[in-house]
Amino acid sequence: MNRRSRSTVLAVALAGTLALSACVKNSESSDDAIKVTSTADGCEVSAAKADSGTITFDVTNEGDKVTEFYLLDSDKLRIIGEVENIAPGTSRGLTVQAQPGDYFTECKPGMVGDGVGNAKFTVSGDDLAVDEDEQKAIDAAVASYTAYTKDQVAELVTNVDDFVAAYTSGDDDTARRLFPITRINYERIEPTAEQFGDLDPKIDYRKPGAEAENLPFTGFHRIEMDLWLDEAKTNYPDEKLSALDDTGRKELGEQLVTDIKALYDKVHSADFVLTIGDITNGSIGLLDEVAAPDGKLPGEEDEFSHTDLYDFYANVEGAKVAYDSVREIAAGKGAEGKQLVGDLDRQFAAMFALLETHGDYEQGFVSYDTVRQPQRNELGAQLNALSEPLSQLTHTVLGVSKS
Repeated sequence: MNRRSRSTVLAVALAGTLALSACVKNSESSDDAIKVTSTADGCEVSAAKADSGTITFDVTNEGDKVTEFYLLDSDKLRIIGEVENIAPGTSRGLTVQAQPGDYFTECKPGMVGDGVGNAKFTVSGDDLAVDEDEQKAIDAAVASYTAYTKDQVAELVTNVDDFVAAYTSGDDDTARRLFPITRINYERIEPTAEQFGDLDPKIDYRKPGAEAENLPFTGFHRIEMDLWLDEAKTNYPDEKLSALDDTGRKELGEQLVTDIKALYDKVHSADFVLTIGDITNGSIGLLDEVAAPDGKLPGEEDEFSHTDLYDFYANVEGAKVAYDSVREIAAGKGAEGKQLVGDLDRQFAAMFALLETHGDYEQGFVSYDTVRQPQRNELGAQLNALSEPLSQLTHTVLGVSKS
């Protein structure tokens, strides 16, 4: 749900005392990692310069809220790499392969609103080169995943048309049935959709997120609130919530159709370019979407409809497609690559099997408010078991030492 777009440069995200002027070498081990310290109101980075190539940031959260860290492009908008959901008192890594250029670092305590501690970060040195044979494999993986993304957005367009038609005509039963199904395509490619600045907030922001950033509350979740109004009144007892009239529904529906069409146009434009890093990091990013404090695992994503398991399953599906796109590249990275591929194959299978004990798309998933805490803990444990090896995928695909 980021408001910035990721860069199309070769950049891969895996995971400081402010702005030291020293230039660091390319990171090959944790000893070379640039230290980042996120606090309630600061984002201290131990170096402001680095050589081109693989750069690793070791981000420690010393604040009291879950935080994020970004490496931004020179326009301060496009995201080169990010690491999310860093709990207080914990650390996570972010590794990027950056070409020479000017960048910016930034943290976002609370994961909403404007970032803090925005500081210039300069990368100098030679342009990165890639082995010709491996480049062919990377090109094939990127082409395959790009085609998949375009196909998902194309399906999303027609599904949203049907959903909005039911909603604006007052066929609430059909609209409620279509709501979780319509979102599947979006949830499968969510990190890609987040590349496009303000589109994701318009399409998929939840009520608390929109209000925290003083944005109009529109999109899927605004319609969800109207369709499950009694549940919304229960969740927000101090607010005077009322049903939208026909005009309100029409405006809301047309806005969602327009925003999804804009997403389609951007994904199908000549300017739309994905990198291998977008794919590998998008894979772990999809699991971060599940685990986020406002995500599916805690039941906050679909707080009115309780259809979180559809989104959860779709996020894992999208992560699996991204992984499969680079699986053979990872498997070709020696014993470590084969071990990682074996682990990921097993953990993805276990994750799907566990989710399917709660339903499926065809028969429907159980309402998430009926999933008790021990069962949610079980889902969380398997999600962690999958996330751990998946977080190593970018390192392995690019042949970078783990931080």
